[in-house]
Amino acid sequence: MNSLSTAIAQALVKYRHLSHLSQEELADAAGIHRTYVSQIERGLKMPTVAILFKISKALNIRASDLIGEIEGQYAELQD
Repeated sequence: MNSLSTAIAQALVKYRHLSHLSQEELADAAGIHRTYVSQIERGLKMPTVAILFKISKALNIRASDLIGEIEGQYAELQD
């Protein structure tokens, strides 16, 4: 898993847990498959910006907040 995949995974897990959603619930709300959410969280898949927007909407957060969290996680992994 590369650093960016790790950062995306950590940010997604953080916000999903804060929203008290299962992977299945998040996937249903975002209109994506549950296994895709799992693969993102395990760093196996790299989501597109469009998918990040769907996920952020499902989490009831701004896409910029999710991307900002990813950026922060990525910076920490680079140190």
